[in-house]
Amino acid sequence: MTAPPDGVTGRITGLVKTLRSHGLRIGPGETVDAAAALEALGLADRERVREGLAAALLHRESQRAVFDPVFDLYFPAGVGAPIRGDGDRDALRERLVAALAADDQALLAQLAGEAVDGFGGYGSPGQGGDGWSSYQTLSRLRPETLLARVLAALRVEPAEQGADRAAFTERLLADEVRRRIEGFRARVRTEARRRVAERRGTEEIARRAVAPSADRVDFLLAGRGQLDELRRAVHPLARKLATRLAARRRRAAHGSIDLRRTLRSSLSTGGVPMRPVLRRRRPARPELVLLCDVSGSVAGFANFTMLLVQALHDQFGKVRVFAFVNRVDEVTDLLAHGGTDPAGLGARILDEATVTGWHSSSDYGTSLGEFAERYVDAVGPRSTVFVLGDARTNMSDPNLPALRHIADRARRVYWLNPEGRGQWSSGDSAAYAYSELVEMHECRNAQQLSRLIARLLPV
Repeated sequence: MTAPPDGVTGRITGLVKTLRSHGLRIGPGETVDAAAALEALGLADRERVREGLAAALLHRESQRAVFDPVFDLYFPAGVGAPIRGDGDRDALRERLVAALAADDQALLAQLAGEAVDGFGGYGSPGQGGDGWSSYQTLSRLRPETLLARVLAALRVEPAEQGADRAAFTERLLADEVRRRIEGFRARVRTEARRRVAERRGTEEIARRAVAPSADRVDFLLAGRGQLDELRRAVHPLARKLATRLAARRRRAAHGSIDLRRTLRSSLSTGGVPMRPVLRRRRPARPELVLLCDVSGSVAGFANFTMLLVQALHDQFGKVRVFAFVNRVDEVTDLLAHGGTDPAGLGARILDEATVTGWHSSSDYGTSLGEFAERYVDAVGPRSTVFVLGDARTNMSDPNLPALRHIADRARRVYWLNPEGRGQWSSGDSAAYAYSELVEMHECRNAQQLSRLIARLLPV
């Protein structure tokens, strides 16, 4: 069994190291602040310690989803196995109903430990088991099925309340009970991680068993909640990227050295280039064209990128956005007028734009061909084109000449692929064929996307 680092200092440095491995930017200053906060707060109240360290180390509220489970491993509520129950599932469920109805946090924590110990172990029992599983525990205990029983224990007779008011109160009560049940489920997950960490090592479990922040989750694997969090992060990320682009534009405004004119000017100083002559940039802002696959799981990646680019539209002379599945349609206006409801962007595109024909599967060859035929005038010598998609053609013709025609007209063409490079050209993917014509980049999560956007967007 590998315990957390010895001493308070070791636990803080271990906590910081693990948070950094999850992508949180924590410097020496924040680490010193955390140590000072802990010295001031003491260790008597664990929740005060949690909030103090969070205030010292974190920069955004969204980072709590990573911080809290890592904190629970480095500053656990207990050590070792809890007091064993009698192993009776029905008896444990009865006690859980009473604890949920009373909102008894201490009893809920005890029951979470008993549940993991009684129903979450797997492996060889004679040797203490190989580990503990929160999924196995919750599957056997099924706390979500206790909602009606907890409500029955809490329900107050309507008496003189009206029917509408009683129904409203009932809904509020049901929401509160669901919140308590979810809190208990979280306690079970925390307890299972703690038990496994005691056996396999805190640092290893903190790296492997804690879900990454939303900006590090693969677009193709992100759930609805993570995509919602990413959409909320669009405007702060856009402001950061706009600042970087503005700085690049200021540096580029000075121009590059014109070697021929500099050497000619140096003749007056004996061949020494005392005054470099700069080649001034043209003041016109670049144009941006997005061509986005909005089919299937790729849609989340495309929608987030479209929202991000729309938030950056002031940085460019013109932005035009086109969506496709197996037909292509321009959605620039839908994107510009849909800022009040970013969550519904994908549904609006599918409902209001002509992106599908006789079937609903993606067809890159047909879509590229239609774009090259109908909308190629959107691409010019000042245009940078971004193609967003996994390049999976469903065994149809990839239509390489159409992409070559687009690339010949554009200033630059970049293809952002949400699949890992190891999957390119596997199965029906034509990624390597397309990458011979345009620059293709792996773009699996929002963190990679922001780096690529900052580096590739023209200034």
